[in-house]
Amino acid sequence: MIDLGNKIGSFVSGSFAKLILRQKSGKEFEIGELIVAGKSMDEYSIFQIKALFYGSQIPDSSLELMAGYGLERERSNLKIYEPELRNYVLAHARELISIRKNEVSGKFELTIPKKLPKFFSDIFELEESHLQFFKEEEIEMPLNLGKVRSGSKVLDINVKVNAAEVLKHHILIPAATGRGKSNLVKTILYDLLDNDKCGKLIFDPHNEYYGTQTQKGLKDHPKSPEFLEYYTIRKTSGALDLKFNMNLINPAHIMGSISLTDAQKQAIVVFYRKDRKNWIQNIFKDITQDELKVLGINVQTVEVLRRKLGILLSLSLEDDGTLTENGIYSSSGYEQTTHAIINSLSNGKTVIIDTSLLEGAEEIFIASIIVEAIFKEYKKLKFQDKLQERPVISIVIEEAPRVIGKKVLEKIDNIFGKIAREGRKFQIGLIAITQLPSII
Repeated sequence: MIDLGNKIGSFVSGSFAKLILRQKSGKEFEIGELIVAGKSMDEYSIFQIKALFYGSQIPDSSLELMAGYGLERERSNLKIYEPELRNYVLAHARELISIRKNEVSGKFELTIPKKLPKFFSDIFELEESHLQFFKEEEIEMPLNLGKVRSGSKVLDINVKVNAAEVLKHHILIPAATGRGKSNLVKTILYDLLDNDKCGKLIFDPHNEYYGTQTQKGLKDHPKSPEFLEYYTIRKTSGALDLKFNMNLINPAHIMGSISLTDAQKQAIVVFYRKDRKNWIQNIFKDITQDELKVLGINVQTVEVLRRKLGILLSLSLEDDGTLTENGIYSSSGYEQTTHAIINSLSNGKTVIIDTSLLEGAEEIFIASIIVEAIFKEYKKLKFQDKLQERPVISIVIEEAPRVIGKKVLEKIDNIFGKIAREGRKFQIGLIAITQLPSII
């Protein structure tokens, strides 16, 4: 007899991805419940219930008639003989992981499931004794994910993983509005704040990570003065100015943030090649038609570029021809903002970029500038064989489909798409938060 605990059902049929289970009379399955099946405590698998539905040996038409008698007749003497055999609850489940104890080392080995359980094999309720493998390994710099939940029950088992190994991969946080996506990420980041093996970059469109006078955030961590930096345009005590030098912007940043025609793309490349430092200012200068003709650029193209760049960079051309800077981009100073952010991340700090007061396109534009600089720096270190000396960098993106959605990447191949494909090789991972995972 297999001694795996409290028996609650058995396998009936199904496929590898959708096993069908029957619930034992007197027991209750729950959505999300973790269950166990196997040979012994030294060799077993953990499954998760995905769906619940009724099963019966009585035809549907008869069941409907019986329900009608119970509803419409005050006195109904209808009885079902052996109801525990004839009516029951079924569930769909999927195997998550296989566990086997190594006879030599005495430690548990975890493997990806590749086999079906045996017909009519018993199912057991998950207990803490089935999760002892979580306690075997001591992790130097762990990422705490919390306790194990099985249906509505919470088991007293803390789940910890190696932060540096996990964060170099991409993590998806999907859930409907109001289900605590950002709060989960904030909790994870709070736990990792003083972990200098990981640099954390957060683009915060709702200003909810740093914290306020009425809401706790990362600033309330005891080591926040040492490990936390906050860039914003707000007048907040201890914050850093969110300002960038306009001369560091290149055409790739523009193309990755707003939609441009081929003629407009070619025009900004021409201006950039002519004067890499002042190319944006030159677009706004009074240029004769003959000068544009020499450059191969149409007057209408320049006019549209002025309008699009003016909106994106909050620039306006006055009647006297002067260029007014209304936003976070300046033609003088702030050359080291991006470098300072990269340096902080390379020292394992957490950097919050507050974009809550910026327009959507401007927010994506800022993110593109910073992330592209990080990618270039880490790519250079990779080819110099120095990357292993730097911490992993994890980039938190709220409303992720805006930058890595399928339709977005079909139109514009931005830096986030590149990191989604290649980031792991350069120790850069994304934490993508979304309500719509299907469009990523």
